[in-house]
Amino acid sequence: MGRLGSGCSCAGRAGRCRAGLWRPPWPARAWLRAPRSAGGAERATARLQRDLIGRDFTAAAPDQRWVGDFKEIPTGEGKVHLATVMDLYSRRIVGFATSDRHPTAKLAQAAIEVAVATRGGDVAGVIFHTDKGSQYTAGDFAKACDKLDITRSTGRVGCALDNAAAESLFSTLTHELLYQRDWATRRQARQDIARWITDWYNTRRLHSTLDMTSPTDYENTNTD
Repeated sequence: MGRLGSGCSCAGRAGRCRAGLWRPPWPARAWLRAPRSAGGAERATARLQRDLIGRDFTAAAPDQRWVGDFKEIPTGEGKVHLATVMDLYSRRIVGFATSDRHPTAKLAQAAIEVAVATRGGDVAGVIFHTDKGSQYTAGDFAKACDKLDITRSTGRVGCALDNAAAESLFSTLTHELLYQRDWATRRQARQDIARWITDWYNTRRLHSTLDMTSPTDYENTNTD
């Protein structure tokens, strides 16, 4: 959920990252040591997870590549946490979920389940790309994706550019909605966010990457 820009932590080590030349600063034996707990096993899984997108935020057809992230929305009652799933083919937000509590793997799973339902229940083989937040590397979320035949992909730790499409979505949400409204209650925020996604962003907002059409219009025009 990092900010997009020059503050990306991977920028300073670019010379060591490329071509697989970067090496962890800790001893190799610590890297290879078997985890002693379930939490350690999940952290090891997160380290080994691959980036299958490589900053190529395009797709040749629907349900080939999805991206996701979390966003905090302030209200007078406290924060609302939003989880989204966006299809890179059309930039359509195919799934989202909200929670009044700190985001967990359950919130990430809820958004994924909405996306799968939106797409008819079968998205076998889709790549779901995120950052390496604990919600996305948790064992419960991994099991949920495996059950749905979703392939997980993650960028590098602290590098917002590796998930730039999801970051761009939240930048749009911030400028078009969050900066325009102050919510007294969480309920008001949830209602406005849902309307912004379903009644504006997906159906009426024109996207330059989609030949100035909306995500749903682009899918209807270009998909059999």
